[in-house]
Amino acid sequence: MKGCKYRNTFPYVYKIVSFERDILVARLSFKKKIQKWLKRTLDDPLVQLLSKETHLTHTQLETLLIDVLATNIADKPLKYQEKATLRLSEVTRGAFNRTLSQARKNTIRSIYTILLLGYLGVLEDTSLNPYLEISNKLRIYMQSYRQILQNKNAKDEQLRIMNKLRKELETSLQKLSEPKALSTET
Repeated sequence: MKGCKYRNTFPYVYKIVSFERDILVARLSFKKKIQKWLKRTLDDPLVQLLSKETHLTHTQLETLLIDVLATNIADKPLKYQEKATLRLSEVTRGAFNRTLSQARKNTIRSIYTILLLGYLGVLEDTSLNPYLEISNKLRIYMQSYRQILQNKNAKDEQLRIMNKLRKELETSLQKLSEPKALSTET
């Protein structure tokens, strides 16, 4: 290498390649973290039970979660191309955007259904009370669950109680998912 005009550039090229490799490793680590979180979320028994009764497909729910929550986990805005690579089965940016658009439309339609029922006075009907109760129970369950996860010294008894509550919620949700659950007839 003596007398070679490129001899002094080797350390710089090595640093650039090393830096690019470090960035790639960080991206892969972030992608694995997001996908692990997605899988854990989508495999949650309550999420599965609730999602069966929504207007969102499994793919739309996954895409919507990535769009809404991945940016919070990344602590920076993500481009749609980056979001598309986070899906459990990688898709193109165009497919991601189409699925996201469908998910958003279905979500908006569901919200408008609730608004319409409220406007028409249907939500004041006592047959909806079980849905309001389960909604409150779900909120309390999630708050308690988060507190237990943050507590490194969670007791087996606490985890057992949470598991029992989850099973009770599942049973209630299954009953409420039947069309006759909205019937005013007893």
